[in-house]
Amino acid sequence: MGGSLSLVPVLDYFARRELLAAGLRPSAVTLPYPDGGAGATCTVHYWAPPGEPRLPPLLLVHGFGPRATWQWRCQVGPLSRHFHVVVPDLLGFGGSTYPFDTAPPPSEATQAATLAALLDALPGMEGRRVAAAGTSYGGFVTYWLARAAGAARVGPVVIASSDLLKTAADDRGFLKRAGEGWSGVDQILLPAEPAAMRKLLELASYRPPPRAMTPDFLLRDFIQVQLLAIPESFDLGQKSTPHGSILDYTCSSFQSQFAI
Repeated sequence: MGGSLSLVPVLDYFARRELLAAGLRPSAVTLPYPDGGAGATCTVHYWAPPGEPRLPPLLLVHGFGPRATWQWRCQVGPLSRHFHVVVPDLLGFGGSTYPFDTAPPPSEATQAATLAALLDALPGMEGRRVAAAGTSYGGFVTYWLARAAGAARVGPVVIASSDLLKTAADDRGFLKRAGEGWSGVDQILLPAEPAAMRKLLELASYRPPPRAMTPDFLLRDFIQVQLLAIPESFDLGQKSTPHGSILDYTCSSFQSQFAI
């Protein structure tokens, strides 16, 4: 497809409609960047209902790859009936930015500190206890947030599809499930071409979409718009976590483990 024509904005439009229908509105706030030194700032884009919470607050933290609107579009409707839902873009994703030209990329602890600052900046939220749910990479960020803030500030906590104890044996099992022709888990988990994206969908989905619904041009469009922008913000091979690099644990997105 030509560079001027993309279906991703169309899909993003429908995802945004789900959040709007749930009563959430987009906004952004400028905050100090924890790893940037004096005067460094970051911008956090988020969705939340306007005004102070009338329901218990709930923070939803997206995973590595999808925008927050795409990750939580199916959940915000039902959850918004019972919670004051806050859906941020993590730094380096969606509309959230940090000074990547002068500061190091955010660690999970930095992401968590930024989310804590965001919560304190929202109307009626400073110091208030907030429930939190994170998936995949967002599960690690949620873990760091709960650990740093303590149970009096953050809880209950749900961590979904974030394998905190993943080992090299899990990677080998993942590649065995994928079949022959793949040199490493990163080739599938951070796909650069349609075949790898299709394999990712096959492994990650309970009912993968039929091939007719995932033509090469659509998958290539998604890769170019969504995924290829991420390495500009994150050094995927070097960024450290409690258990290795992002590539080491991104496959946790596809191993269904829950911690409460």
